Amino acid sequence: MAHLSPSGKWDARYLGPVPHDASYYAKCMLGGALACGVTHAGITPLDVTKCNMQVNSAKYNGLVSGLRTITAEEGAAGLWKGFGPTFVGYSLQGMFKYGLYEVFKDQYSNLAGEEASAKYKGAIWLAGSASAEFFADVALCPLEMTKVKIQTSPPGTFPIPMGAALAEMKKLSVETRYPFGSLVPLWSRQIPYTMAKFFFFEYIVSLFYSHVFTAPKDTYSKGTQLGVTFASGYLAGVVCAVVSHPADSIVSLMGKNENKGKGFGQIASEVGIAKLATKGLGTRVIMIGTLTGFQWWIYDTFKATMGLGTTGGK
Repeated sequence: MAHLSPSGKWDARYLGPVPHDASYYAKCMLGGALACGVTHAGITPLDVTKCNMQVNSAKYNGLVSGLRTITAEEGAAGLWKGFGPTFVGYSLQGMFKYGLYEVFKDQYSNLAGEEASAKYKGAIWLAGSASAEFFADVALCPLEMTKVKIQTSPPGTFPIPMGAALAEMKKLSVETRYPFGSLVPLWSRQIPYTMAKFFFFEYIVSLFYSHVFTAPKDTYSKGTQLGVTFASGYLAGVVCAVVSHPADSIVSLMGKNENKGKGFGQIASEVGIAKLATKGLGTRVIMIGTLTGFQWWIYDTFKATMGLGTTGGK
């Protein structure tokens, strides 16, 4: 049977269409790097505007007006500030986020055993995604800090090219707390975000295959399966945006000059939870919903092309 290992014992690594061996996990890591690097870099203009709305809401008070203000002051190039560290940082993050999720999900399923892993699927999705994101954020943090500094510094006060910006962050490490000064707020933002992203994705996929596409999953075309993937990813992304927005606001605010040396809690108390939770949220919902939908679609398209099958719905 497909779920039995060569030794004849139940093994989560044999639940899918192909065994989850080192080659499988490596391909998942590559798919994750593609999914996150391409999508995050592609929406850099939205990210630049959102970050500036969070740190200077008086000047940048809306998405459209913010885009116009940045273009008027810095030209079209101003909308693409931070593209380099965004692409590299989120490629690394995606590699560990998706690849290690597959590893941890299998490991935790095997620790729980066949019966418990079926009964407590949700807990395994949450634990697997949280564990993966913990390591993914360590890889992302130095580049995320650099990206935020590039995007929120007044024109002419901080280098924009990636190499020069990284060198400047290192040079000013006492002041910027580079490379891991934002790791705790990053964990606070990304771990709940990823737990929501993976849990609700897996849950919504399972609903589609339980109530809409009720025949065995492998009887449906790749196009249908990838349509389910995109829809589930988009809906999961909306939840992610709401869950992670307050901590995302703080990460952006930490790059502001007047917040140098201030801690996570101090910034939160000064700004207030209501503003942290709502300022720029509409933009973030559009951004993260679209982003998450396309991330899952790219990831599952890559997996399907490699013959690994799409995620979820087993």
